[in-house]
Amino acid sequence: MTSIPLNSKPYQEVLESMQSFGKDDAKYKNGRTWSLVYHLNDEHTQFLKDAHGLYFSENGLNPMAFKSLKRFEHEVVKMAAGLLNGDQNVVGTMTSGGTESCLLPVMTYRERAKAKKRIGSIKPEIIAPQSIHVAWEKACKYFNVKMVSIPLKKDFRVDVMALKKKINKHTIMIVASAPSYPHGVIDPIEEIGQVALERKIPFHVDACLGGFFLPFMEQIGFTLPAFDFRVPGVTSISADVHKYGFAAKGVSILLYRNMEYLKHQFFIHQDWPGGVFASPALLGTRPGGPIAAAWAAMNALGKKGYQKITGQIMGCTKKLMDGINTIDGLAIMGRPHMSVFAYASTDPVINIFAVGDVMEDKGWHIDRLQRPEGLHAMVTPAHEAAADQYLMDLREAVDFVRENPQLGSKGNAAMYGMIANIPFRGMIKKQVLKMMEKMYGPDCEMPLDQEGKEPLAIRLGARVMNRLKGFSKKK
Repeated sequence: MTSIPLNSKPYQEVLESMQSFGKDDAKYKNGRTWSLVYHLNDEHTQFLKDAHGLYFSENGLNPMAFKSLKRFEHEVVKMAAGLLNGDQNVVGTMTSGGTESCLLPVMTYRERAKAKKRIGSIKPEIIAPQSIHVAWEKACKYFNVKMVSIPLKKDFRVDVMALKKKINKHTIMIVASAPSYPHGVIDPIEEIGQVALERKIPFHVDACLGGFFLPFMEQIGFTLPAFDFRVPGVTSISADVHKYGFAAKGVSILLYRNMEYLKHQFFIHQDWPGGVFASPALLGTRPGGPIAAAWAAMNALGKKGYQKITGQIMGCTKKLMDGINTIDGLAIMGRPHMSVFAYASTDPVINIFAVGDVMEDKGWHIDRLQRPEGLHAMVTPAHEAAADQYLMDLREAVDFVRENPQLGSKGNAAMYGMIANIPFRGMIKKQVLKMMEKMYGPDCEMPLDQEGKEPLAIRLGARVMNRLKGFSKKK
């Protein structure tokens, strides 16, 4: 379809067409995916649709026009602040998702540094672990801030001594994870908080993954390192409600210790011919549905509901991690603090990406990590019924790859392995850019060609390899 149809169509006909388009989408409801969707159950999903639909057309741009949305936002912020051990001074806003909750603190702390005349013409800097979510790199690009990446220790947590050495007069903020997306570990928040206090630098905790999970782990008896507003030095926290808060996408919460920080996030323009304009976050028009559905989810589930779900998920996580550790040739990476983990090959014969390929042939949607290479999982309630099958298939996949080591040099395994280890990282970026241009260009070439051609990812890898061969010959 390249133009708007001339004639109207019945609503039901359009809906049926849309439904057919999803027949090849990832099957998240039966636990076949390990990221992207946090599905509780069909009943809860329908409840979220109903709550979302009640405020489908309302716009949070003007809180005076839609006082209901402002009430929802205020109460969600207060509930989240209490959950994360903030006092009565904690303030914040709801955002469109984790990425916006990462973009805004970079802009906010940059503006704060400017207001305090801490930075001049020199490019401001933020300090973060190498494992920090890539959205922070995006934020730095958008707001012209330099990212200073700090290496990880063997336990995959950031090296605090190395972090401390990188602080200078251009540092506008420090950020760390609770937990990190790749390995599911909580960075040394208390140690970093002490450094931030001593150097008087704002410190943000990215708890987009853990903000609506770690507190309930503590409530049901798990012992965790402190990561929230209990830690002196922590000035802001982000937490996604559409992840383990089981709200509708997309909605996240961004909290600041007090208004002294949040005020630098506000955008106000007084001279526009359209009138005085004020916006608390990144978006102008703010969809009312996700805001309302987040409030609904938190009220419907309550602490007891979240506690029960957390216990179920952690039980499934332990089962999966224990099962993976018993498979000869595999091991969990580090010591994950919650339901997010990765595992790697401990046998040189077993290519972990080849294992991922075999698992995908068995119907699983597999996420891959690089540096170091591994496979990744985020556990949700949907995985309780799928855990045994996953472990059985994984064991078979490892045995198959061990018996067929040549699989590591074929297909996606070869491509992912090559991309993970190519020293010329700029070349990867250029090739991925070309891929994006085709996907979003006028012909909209999809990653999986509908005519049975090789996946675009494989062709991408082949192009990079050919470029490397050419480079070697020139050298």
